[in-house]
Amino acid sequence: MPQVIAHTNVLVLNRSFIPLHMTTVRRAFSLLYQDLARAVNEEFRTFDFQSWSELSVATHSDTIGLVDRAIRVPRVIALTSFDRFPRRTVRFSRINILARDQNTCQYCGKRFTRTDLNLDHVNPRSRGGLSTWENVVTSCIACNRKKAGRTPAEAGMKLIKKPVRPKWTPLYRLPLVNTPYKEWQLFLDFVDAAYWHVELEA
Repeated sequence: MPQVIAHTNVLVLNRSFIPLHMTTVRRAFSLLYQDLARAVNEEFRTFDFQSWSELSVATHSDTIGLVDRAIRVPRVIALTSFDRFPRRTVRFSRINILARDQNTCQYCGKRFTRTDLNLDHVNPRSRGGLSTWENVVTSCIACNRKKAGRTPAEAGMKLIKKPVRPKWTPLYRLPLVNTPYKEWQLFLDFVDAAYWHVELEA
C-alpha cells in the first residue's frame, strides 16, 4: 500500500451511522478485513471486505493496488458492533463563546468582528470570578474598558442576557473546516469546526 494513501483519512461511523472519529486507510482496511467494520458508499449501502473488493474501480481514481488487483479506497466505514454515542461536551473555548453570544457585545448589543471583541468576566477575577460559561461573555473594547474591574451593577451596565452553558452538543470532534472527501459530507452536516480551538482554563 503506498505510504501516502495509507495515511490519508477515512471517516469512522458507529453502527447507527453517527460519526465517531477518523482513521487511516491502512487501519480502515484492517477493520474491514477483520469483519469489524463495513465500507459505506454514497447510497448508504454497506459492504464487507470481499464485496467491497469486488466493486468496479474503473470510475474511481481513489484506489490502491494489491498483489493481484486494485481496490477502491473506502472513505467512510461503519463499525459493526459499536452503537454508543461518543461522549462530548461543548468546549469552553473562545470560538464557542463567540458562537454562543453571536459575536455580539453583551453590554451594548452591537455586533463586531472576532478581533474587535474581548472576553469579559461578569464577576471580575479580582473578586473571585471564575472562567466558566456562566461568568464569561463577549464585550466590545469600549464596554470592556468602561466596566474595567467592576461588576456590571457597579459600572451602571446591564447584561443583554444571562450567560449560560450552550445547549448544543456536538456529537464528535473532527479538526475540519472543509470536508476533503465528498463521501463525508453526507455525515458531517453538523460538524463543529470550532473544536480545533483550544479549551480555556477555568
